[in-house]
Amino acid sequence: MVTTYFQSDVVTITYDLEHRIGTAVWNGFLSSSEFREAAEVCTNLVDEHKLLRWLGDNRKLRAIRKADQDWFVEHIVPRLTVGTLRRNASVMSEDLFNRMAVEQIIKRADPLGDMAFREFDSVEAAVAWLHEPLPVLKFN
Repeated sequence: MVTTYFQSDVVTITYDLEHRIGTAVWNGFLSSSEFREAAEVCTNLVDEHKLLRWLGDNRKLRAIRKADQDWFVEHIVPRLTVGTLRRNASVMSEDLFNRMAVEQIIKRADPLGDMAFREFDSVEAAVAWLHEPLPVLKFN
């Protein structure tokens, strides 16, 4: 069952505990405060429910300011790379500037620990990948 965790004019964040998946559907251009609040909410949801999979539906998301990209890499990425997420799927934005911003964030975020990240052209392809069996982690 999908439950709404947070909703505003610019983002709807939901989760499905059965499949341990969270989803953020973005809409439009976000102010710095909106972007940072939503990113914190997403990360808190992952931590709170020990989610394994994440879907970022960025199709309608617009450009992300450079300062917000820097903040995301500094504050959010470290939490994600040590957290429970194993798969993070992003559906690419229609906005060229957003696609470039996401590309920069991913380049700067490497390595991602045990979390795999992939970009997709469609929600259906992203969801199919998220629902594939997760690899078994090996511990030393």
